Amino acid sequence: MPRWVDLHLHSTCSDGRFPPAEVIRQAAVAGLSAVALTDHDNVDGIDQALAAGAVLGVEVLPAVELSVQWETWEDIHILGYGIDHHQPALTAALAEFRAFRGGRNERIVANINARLQEEGRAPIDFAEVRARAAGTPGRPHIAQVLMERGYVAGQEQAFHQYLIPCNEPKRFFPLQDAIGLLHGAGGVAVLAHPSYISDQRAELLQLFDAFAALGLDGIEAYNNRATNDDIDWLISQARRRRLIVTGGSDYHGIPGTEIVIGGGRGNLRIPYSCVEEIRSALKQGCRPN
Repeated sequence: MPRWVDLHLHSTCSDGRFPPAEVIRQAAVAGLSAVALTDHDNVDGIDQALAAGAVLGVEVLPAVELSVQWETWEDIHILGYGIDHHQPALTAALAEFRAFRGGRNERIVANINARLQEEGRAPIDFAEVRARAAGTPGRPHIAQVLMERGYVAGQEQAFHQYLIPCNEPKRFFPLQDAIGLLHGAGGVAVLAHPSYISDQRAELLQLFDAFAALGLDGIEAYNNRATNDDIDWLISQARRRRLIVTGGSDYHGIPGTEIVIGGGRGNLRIPYSCVEEIRSALKQGCRPN
């Protein structure tokens, strides 16, 4: 009997729609054997997820998703699995990162309010945004407020009409620092959804080589942007570099999308072997043989 997993899930502790325990409950309903809560730059929901998993019989891997930059590339995402989510160096770095992000989102709201004033509409209050987030408020939480006010019909319109034009610069971890932070917390570092970074395979090959040299441990071959052919190619590239293979849906709980827990666009399913590869790499000191 095949065992399926989803190693890329988000909760209200970053920009997901549902609290950590509810995300795990949905995973149990979906019949998944194992999951990872990978909130953006935030580990606050992991203890709740672990507790829910223990009750519901779902294996939960402590994890996080970091936003990084390398040379001219920005907003590349690195997933950390098997981390000690209470490790002081990790929690301090994430707290400092979230403090910056919180200030950024307040600036975005101020920019949006200036636009709303031009349109003759009432401003939104950042307290409304904060109330929708169990952790650090993000742009999806701002979109939720705009939708509830009736200013936009959905999240896509919120981003197109307000969030993108009113954006403020993001901050990113340097790639090597992010990998070092995850390794220092006892975890493995995996490149998230490479299919979103570039659709040019020649570019991805260069990135895989450079990142592997900096200590990258794996590639998220099973992802919601990849076709079956892409998945096969990504697995092949991981094997050539002795990197582990992982996978996940990048579920945020957004209604009306094809992405669901344990699956996504097309026939995406993630095998339990991905968990076994992570466990093996952790035992071997973060690098597979």
